[in-house]
Amino acid sequence: MEYHIQSRAPGSMLIAGTAGDGKTYHCRALWERIGGDPKVWANKGNVKELRLADGRLAVFIKDLSEFNGEESDLPLERLERSVLAGDDSELVIVAANHGQLLDRLRDLGKRQGRVHPLRKPLQERFLQAGPVPNRLAVFDLSRTISRKIFDEVTRVVAGHPEWENCKRCSLIANGKVCPIDENRRRLLGQTDGGQLARRLGDLIEIARLNGLHLPVRDLLALCSNMILGYSDAREAKENLMTCADVAKIQESGNFDKASVYANAFGANLPKRRTSDRPVFKAITSFGVGEETTNAADGLLVYGKDDSRLQADFNRLIGSDPIYGETAAFRAAQNAYLEGHEGARLEGGYSEFLEMLEAQRRRLYFTLPEAEAEYPRWSMTVFRFAGDYLDIIESIKAKKPVSETVRGRIAKGLNRVMTGLLLENVDRIFIASSGGFTQSRVSILCDHETFSRRQGGVGMTIRLDDETSRPQLEVSLAPGEGNSVSFDLTPIRHEFLSRVADGVLPASFSNECLEDLLAFKAKLLRKAELVRKAGFAGDDEADSEASALTLNFIDIEPGGRGFARPVTVRAPA
Repeated sequence: MEYHIQSRAPGSMLIAGTAGDGKTYHCRALWERIGGDPKVWANKGNVKELRLADGRLAVFIKDLSEFNGEESDLPLERLERSVLAGDDSELVIVAANHGQLLDRLRDLGKRQGRVHPLRKPLQERFLQAGPVPNRLAVFDLSRTISRKIFDEVTRVVAGHPEWENCKRCSLIANGKVCPIDENRRRLLGQTDGGQLARRLGDLIEIARLNGLHLPVRDLLALCSNMILGYSDAREAKENLMTCADVAKIQESGNFDKASVYANAFGANLPKRRTSDRPVFKAITSFGVGEETTNAADGLLVYGKDDSRLQADFNRLIGSDPIYGETAAFRAAQNAYLEGHEGARLEGGYSEFLEMLEAQRRRLYFTLPEAEAEYPRWSMTVFRFAGDYLDIIESIKAKKPVSETVRGRIAKGLNRVMTGLLLENVDRIFIASSGGFTQSRVSILCDHETFSRRQGGVGMTIRLDDETSRPQLEVSLAPGEGNSVSFDLTPIRHEFLSRVADGVLPASFSNECLEDLLAFKAKLLRKAELVRKAGFAGDDEADSEASALTLNFIDIEPGGRGFARPVTVRAPA
C-alpha cells in the first residue's frame, strides 16, 4: 500500500475485507507510514486528510460502516470522482467491508437513478477474483490469509517481549511445570523445531484452499487459546488459565487438561463458544481425535504392555510425561485393560475414550514426518491432504508431480467418468452412455487422452495464480481452445483419491460427484468440437456417413480398460 502511494499511480485505493481482517489496523498503519500524526488519527472523526509531498490530498475513510445511510454518499462520490472522473487532486483511501461497500454503492446508484458503475466490477473482483477497475487499487485482506500470516501471528503472540518476565517467576523455579509457559514454548517450536506450528499451518492452509476464510482476529484467538486453554472451568474460569490458576493446577497435577494439542481444536471450550469462531469450526472439521487407524489405537491402548510396541510407545507417548504418558492416562488405561467393575458400567469407559481422543490429537502434531507405521494424515478426514500440499510445492519448485499422485488422480477420473472399476493410470477415458452425459455408468469412449501432457495433448497440472490451487487441464488436441480446466480443491482431490482407492462416489460427497460430472460434460462437448474439426475437409467423411463407429470400453482381468471399436453400418 505504501509503495502504491509512493509510485504516484493515479486514482484511489480500497482496503477491503471481512470483520476481523485488520482493515482499520492497515488504514491507521498506512496513515502513520506516509507521515500522518497518530494523535490526529485518534481524534474524533471518520475522515482524515493529509497533504502529500506530490501535492495530492490523501483522504482516509477510516471505516465506511460508521456512516449511516446517505452519510456515505459524500465519501463515495469523492471516490467516484477520483476513479471515474479522472480527478487527480485527491487520493481517496477507503476501508470497507465487502458487503457493506456493495450495498452502499447500490443504494447510491438508486438515489441517482442509475446502476453505479463501480458496483459490478467490484462485486466480480470480490467474488470471482475479476479484474480491478482502472485507477482503483484494491487490497482485499480476505485473500491474504495464509500459512505465512499464521506464522507471523504465532511469533507475535507467543514471542511477545513481555513473556521474558516469566523467567523470573517462582511458578517455573526449581523444575516446576507451568502449563502456560510450556504451551507457549511448544507453540514457538522450542521443543520440536516448529513442527507443531507447521502442522497446524497445514490444516489452516487446507481450510483456506477449500474456500474458507479465517480472519486475523480468529488466528489471534486460536494462538491465545492454545497457550491459555484449560478444559476444567472449575479450576480455570472461562476455561482459560491465568497466572493465579497455575499454582492450583500444579498442586492437583492435572496438566493434561491444559494440553496445547487439544486447545488447538478448542477442545477446552464449550461447543457454543467454538461454534462462534470460524477457526475452531474449520480445524475441528478435520476430525483429528475422532479419526484414527488401527495401528495408532493399538499403540495407545496396548503399547506399554505389548513387547512389539513398547519401543514405539516409549518413543512416541512415554517420552512426554506432561501431555503424553501422564499418571491420569496410565490409571485410566489400566482400568480399561483390567476391566474393573466401574469400567464395566455403562459409560465407565468414557474418561479413557476422551483421553484417547486427546492422545490422537497429540500424535497428529508430534509424530515424526517419516513415521511410515503411523501416517499422521490418516488420523484426519483428509487422508490425502499431504499429497495435495506436495502437488503445490512441486509445481512451485518447478518439479514434476509425483507419478503415484498423478496416477491416482487419473484413476479416480476414469472411475468417475465411466462408472467402471478401471485401473488405468496412464490414460484418461472421456466416456458417455450414448446420449445422457450425467449417466453414472458410461461404456462408450468418446475420446481418450494421456494422463501426462505429451505433444500438447493430455492432462497437465498447473497452479492458479489467483487461488493458489492446482488446476487439472486436459487438452484433447494441440493448440489453444482445445482444453478444459478443473479447479482441484482439497476436497475434490480427496474425493478422486478415495474413489481411486475403491470408495463408492455417492458415499463420500454428492457435491464433489456433481462437480466432476459437470467437468465430464465439458470434456464431452470439447471432444465433439475437436472431432468435428478433425473431419473438416475429410474427403472420406461423406462416403462414411452411413457407417458409425462406437468405441466400447472393455476391461481386462487385471482391471485395465481399453477401447474396442465396433462399426455399425446402415442397411443399403
